[in-house]
Amino acid sequence: MRIGETAAAAGMTAKTLRFYEKIGLLPAAKRSSNGYRDYSPESVTRLEFIRRGRTAGLALAQIREILAIRESGEAPCTHVQDMLAWQLADLDNQITELMALRSAVAGLHATVAAGTPAGCDPERICSYL
Repeated sequence: MRIGETAAAAGMTAKTLRFYEKIGLLPAAKRSSNGYRDYSPESVTRLEFIRRGRTAGLALAQIREILAIRESGEAPCTHVQDMLAWQLADLDNQITELMALRSAVAGLHATVAAGTPAGCDPERICSYL
């Protein structure tokens, strides 16, 4: 398959596909006699895996680790489980931080909404922040 067909089948752009090939996440495609890249169906499977990993929030380095484990002949399931557990913990921390930030911003907004511009101290840029 040519690059456009492969990218469409994997749900990504040709530019992204070339990038993954450049950084080694995708093996270099064979070239046809006219110089066009020719990708195998296995490339689509690999690209779909990469896309799913990125959707789960995994970094490209983490995806590379998983691919390396699979390429060594081992099932990466335990490694993936550990990565996803770490990802869940990180997401929980981010959610906690965002909830605290939202609470702080809501409090500031309520204070600003109850105030008047006339009450603003001219020596400060804004009395509410």
